[in-house]
Amino acid sequence: MYIYDEYDQRIVEERVQQFRDQTRRYLAGELSDPEFLPLRLQNGLYVQRYAPMLRVAIPYGLVSSTQMRKLAFIAREYDKGYAHFSTRQNVQFNWPALEDVPDILAHLAEVQMHAIQTSGNCIRNTTTDQFAGVAADELVDPRPWCEIIRQWSTFHPEFAFLPRKFKIAVNGATEDRAAIGVHDIGLNVVKNDAGEVGFRVLVGGGLGRTPMVGSEINAFLPWEHLLTYLDAILRVYNRYGRRDNKYKARIKILVKALTPEVFAEKVNAEWAHTKDGPATLTEEELHRVAKHFSAPAYEQFSGDDADYLAKREAEKGFNNWAMRNIQAHKVPGYAAVTLSLKPTAVAPGDATDKQMDAAAELADRFSFGELRVTHQQNLVLADVRQADLYALWEAAKEQGFATPNIGLLTDIICCPGGDFCSLANAKSIPIAEALQRTFDDLDYLHDIGNLDLNISGCMNACGHHHVGHIGVLGVDKKGAEFYQVSLGGNSGRNAAIGKILGPSFAAEEMPAVVTKVVDVYLERRTPEEDFIDTFERIGMDPFKERVYAATH
Repeated sequence: MYIYDEYDQRIVEERVQQFRDQTRRYLAGELSDPEFLPLRLQNGLYVQRYAPMLRVAIPYGLVSSTQMRKLAFIAREYDKGYAHFSTRQNVQFNWPALEDVPDILAHLAEVQMHAIQTSGNCIRNTTTDQFAGVAADELVDPRPWCEIIRQWSTFHPEFAFLPRKFKIAVNGATEDRAAIGVHDIGLNVVKNDAGEVGFRVLVGGGLGRTPMVGSEINAFLPWEHLLTYLDAILRVYNRYGRRDNKYKARIKILVKALTPEVFAEKVNAEWAHTKDGPATLTEEELHRVAKHFSAPAYEQFSGDDADYLAKREAEKGFNNWAMRNIQAHKVPGYAAVTLSLKPTAVAPGDATDKQMDAAAELADRFSFGELRVTHQQNLVLADVRQADLYALWEAAKEQGFATPNIGLLTDIICCPGGDFCSLANAKSIPIAEALQRTFDDLDYLHDIGNLDLNISGCMNACGHHHVGHIGVLGVDKKGAEFYQVSLGGNSGRNAAIGKILGPSFAAEEMPAVVTKVVDVYLERRTPEEDFIDTFERIGMDPFKERVYAATH
């Protein structure tokens, strides 16, 4: 993983001192709320329903065991003993005291972490595939490109005050596990017929009040021109993006208003001034960054471990876990393992300080001291020997990490909702728990198969409900909390925005509603179909008829 040099470390430490003085002046009454607002946002600090929330950057989801232990320490000493892993591969603390935040940032700086640009109208954390560098279906490791983008975008003076927040995702595999279609910029690493590396560039994706799938504006951008082309996109957005209405300020609104074709023309016109300028990438620069992501010291194996395969045959519980929580690895004899943060009765994505310490220990013991945070709010050990998988499974069970539900209905993406967020219209976490309890039979879950269920507490869509196969949105209905259901969303290769099922439901109705939706799928599916395949084949009407039958 990328290691700070002296320059990096000095910048982060100086930012801590700067914010310490800003916080002191605010608490002393020398800075007003409006004056302090942009300063705290630049350092990841929000005002939530009950307390400040501090969002810490985890670049492209990569975190060392040392860093994870530091996060555990902060949760224990400055919060209420837990933290929340978000869909942007970051981590959030929901209960820090404002006066303690400078000390927290100082602790983070000790392990090369910070909260810079995790909020505000700037380029946020660049995200990627949680299996980057190890996935069997990977064409190119996207992590060096993510790091290049991180270094370019952090403190970029021209893009510190954009019309609105800005998010970039990079994918380097056949399968899209980074949801590039619903980002402001989505980059898919591709190779042309000559084997040269480039990027397919999507612009104008995003969720929130006006969900959209991004449009292709460049089918093959040579890698040397990545930063100059991104500069051109951001400059067009900075020039033409709306600043008079924050609900119409995202780049997706601009792309739609201009049309993708006209937007691309404006980008190319801007790019013509900088295409071969100083920001053009070189082999030397690429090598400088890429060397930080060299492969660990893998052992040499000829194929799958025989004892691992035998244990899968002999023990159903282990086999169920292996089927759902293990991802194929490009190196023979190894596997990538997802540690589920979705046991029943726990807020999706939450981990206690003890669990974070335990995760760090598992990383040191089984995966070269490294972890990944996933877009789905779980953790990953990316480099586990197959011979160690059974021992890892037993250790993970002790820590509550071994729920065999990855990719299943109870592997719910869920924002903190009304329990914490001042923007939320409704609570999200109780709905997630009710659905987990309804679908608590693992055999039934495995029979249902792959199904993404996402929950957001408001239209800001932090739970990505628009791209859930089943999406749930909390809405305010005459002062009461209700839930709108959508079907058919997809965050993968065939990215799609879900369609609204119909009128919203009370909280107590939600388990029955989702059950009816699943029943229609099970009755109508063909043997090879997942939920999304059946929905795309039969459409909305059968689901709507079943769910609303009692009201007609």
